Amino acid sequence: MKKMLLVTLLVILIPFLVVSMFVSKDEIKFHYVSNQVVRVKDVSKNIILKVPFEEYVKGVLAGEMPTSFEIEALKAQAVAARSYALVQMNKNKDKEYDVVNTTTNQVYLSDEDLKNKWKDEYVAKVNKLKEAVTSTKGEYLSYNGDVVEALFFSTSTGQTENSEEVFSSKVPYLRSVSSTWDEASPVYEDSSSFELKDFYAKLGLEYNDKITAEVTETTSTGRVRKIKINGVEFNGRDVATKLSLRSNYFSIIQNGTTVTINTKGFGHGVGMSQYGALGMAKEGYKYNEILKHYYQGTEIKKI
Repeated sequence: MKKMLLVTLLVILIPFLVVSMFVSKDEIKFHYVSNQVVRVKDVSKNIILKVPFEEYVKGVLAGEMPTSFEIEALKAQAVAARSYALVQMNKNKDKEYDVVNTTTNQVYLSDEDLKNKWKDEYVAKVNKLKEAVTSTKGEYLSYNGDVVEALFFSTSTGQTENSEEVFSSKVPYLRSVSSTWDEASPVYEDSSSFELKDFYAKLGLEYNDKITAEVTETTSTGRVRKIKINGVEFNGRDVATKLSLRSNYFSIIQNGTTVTINTKGFGHGVGMSQYGALGMAKEGYKYNEILKHYYQGTEIKKI
C-alpha cells in the first residue's frame, strides 16, 4: 500500500510544481516551471477546471479560512488542504475529476472569484495567502508513510472528536484532543428558534402539541449520536442537517409553539479546529505544532 501510494505521489508531483515568487509593489506572483494540475469540478457551472496544484491550495485557503487569521494558522490550513487534496487525487485518479469546489471536499475559490469578492483589497489579501502557500510549498502530513486525510472544521465544543464516533471508521491520527481556544470563536455557542409546525415539517414528523426528546447515545464529548423525538429515532447529524444547525451538540427546548435549539461548536468536529488553530497561533504556536496537536502521531514531509 505504501509503495503504491509513493508511486502515486511521484506520478502526481514529479515533475513537481516548482514555485518561485518575487516581491513587487503589487501582487506576489507564482511562477510555474512545471506543474501538475488538480481537476476541480465547479458544481454551480458544471465544468471541470484544471488548476495548478499550489494555486488550488491558495484557492482553498481563500474558501476555507478568513484571511484575517494569523499566518501560522493559515500555514497549518495550507498543509492540511494540500494533504487532503493528495488523498482525493489518489482516490479519484481514474475518474473525471479529483475534487468538487464545495464543502463536499474543500471550498475552492478561483482568482476571478477572489477579485470579484475582494475588489480593492484583492492584492493585500491574496499576498497573505500566497505567503502561507509558498512558505509551506510541497509539505503534507504523513502517518506511517501514508498521506493523511486531513479533515478540518470551524469550531469545536472544547474538544475535537474521535473519527469513529462521527464517521464510520477509526483513524489513528484523528483522535479527540483538547481545544479550549475555541471558546473565543463567534460561533462557539448558537441558538436557533422554530415554530413548532416548522420544526416537525423539517424533521418529517407528524404534528404534536408536545415534543418528547430523549438522547439515547452521545459521543465521548457529548455530541448527540442518536435521539428519539416523539418516539422516532434520528441520527444526531441528520437532525443537525435537517434543521440547519451548526453542529450535532444540541439541546431542544419547547416553549409553547416555539422550539429553541441551543448548539455548541460548528462543523463535524473531526481533525483540526480552525478557530483552535487561530487560538494556538495567537499564543505563539507554529504551524507544525498546531498540526501535530490536531493530527496525532503525524509528521510533516515534503516532496
